[in-house]
Amino acid sequence: AWASANNLLLAQEKVAGKSNEITAIPRLLRILELKNCIVTIDAMGCQREIAKTIIERGADYILALKGNQPEMLDRVSGSFTYIKPSSEHTMDGKAHGREETRACSVITNLDNIIDRDRWPGLKSIVRIESRTRDVKSGQIHKETRYYLSSLEADAQYINHSIRTHWSVENQLHWTLDVAFGDDASRKQKDNAAQNFSLLNRIGLNIIKNAKVSSMGVKGHRKKAGWDNDYLLYALKSFDVVKN
Repeated sequence: AWASANNLLLAQEKVAGKSNEITAIPRLLRILELKNCIVTIDAMGCQREIAKTIIERGADYILALKGNQPEMLDRVSGSFTYIKPSSEHTMDGKAHGREETRACSVITNLDNIIDRDRWPGLKSIVRIESRTRDVKSGQIHKETRYYLSSLEADAQYINHSIRTHWSVENQLHWTLDVAFGDDASRKQKDNAAQNFSLLNRIGLNIIKNAKVSSMGVKGHRKKAGWDNDYLLYALKSFDVVKN
């Protein structure tokens, strides 16, 4: 569970060996204080039980919709062919040598969604049309994605929320892999993998929020390992930021 606004990992839940994320996500949601938050989850979490848990926790949701819900996907995508969106918004951006345009359309007329009452809190369906151009090669990539949401028709707000969702990849998963070597870890005995994973994430929270210098994550880790005074300063700085 990644809080994009706070740049913090809030919690994690181990997926059982013979299970999957669908059963782990509700357990994770129940240990969090979610009131007035927006929970964004990829297609694996697009489940009625998960939507119900989010609503019961006093939050709203934006759930990615893909082929794991084929009938719902057909009805949602079909709605955008003949129902006029209630709200629309386009945002442009440029980063990492790419120019991107993201057009968000939101529909609150759910007449085409025959089982809409089985999705707790469902108020809108969302379409994101993205167009990415590689500045160097000129190559253009287009993609259309769909979402279910408990939010009202505010395309600008929803567009921003969906874009922000991907900070979990850029600021958490990628950093853990590159700076902490998470994916290369071979720890398997007993609870070692889960324990070290948790310690790495606690360390990342401290580094990202202590704000003691402008060094990268690897530099912070190395300096903290070499200099106890710097380590204590970082811990105290994080505590001040947190409070």
